[in-house]
Amino acid sequence: MRMNDQEYFRSCIAKERHLAQLLGHQHIEECYESAGTLWDNAQALPQWTRDWQACGPLMTLHGITVVYGKGPEQTASSFARIGSTLVQFADHPTRDRAVMYGIVKELIALLEHGKAVVVAA
Repeated sequence: MRMNDQEYFRSCIAKERHLAQLLGHQHIEECYESAGTLWDNAQALPQWTRDWQACGPLMTLHGITVVYGKGPEQTASSFARIGSTLVQFADHPTRDRAVMYGIVKELIALLEHGKAVVVAA
């Protein structure tokens, strides 16, 4: 079930803030205009659930893969499996947003359980 736009936006910000904390940023102030600021250097909170330029490096740095799937009666993919995280496209505004949200959710789970992998360059 898809939530309204404001609830969805807040859930994205909450995931981004949680990930920032897990990545070591402890002083995060929420601002409605900028949807969060990392107070360490007054740096803007990356929009990991909303911008591929922010989310893409998370995938490569942590070796996260995405596998697309569809139901038996469907012709196009309707969900993505990102590690142990399953995201249904119907629950998000777009497929892109669903995948970015899933990547952040999976990375949070990996970091919380000490299983995050950093791939060497």
